[in-house]
Amino acid sequence: MNNTEELKNLIIARLRLVIDPETHADVIRMRLIENLDVSESGSVKYTFRPSSPVCPIAVSLAQQIKQAIAQVPGVTSQEIGIEGYVGAEQLTLLINK
Repeated sequence: MNNTEELKNLIIARLRLVIDPETHADVIRMRLIENLDVSESGSVKYTFRPSSPVCPIAVSLAQQIKQAIAQVPGVTSQEIGIEGYVGAEQLTLLINK
């Protein structure tokens, strides 16, 4: 296993701790994170797809996901795309600040 794979596994393990309060399932189990890509430099790129286009906790979950990934040693930056949400464009701009 190389460093990129190890970092990706650490990120996935950390994301399993981010729980959707409505379903009581983690964001990995719910498949809310897609296209997770980790570079050798520790740059992480992924898509967050809320469970509903009008998910009332999309902003909160996006913030929790970003914070969880930021806590993983070796992560240097994040680029987050939001899809399948009515406020996707605005949330993408907000969360990537």
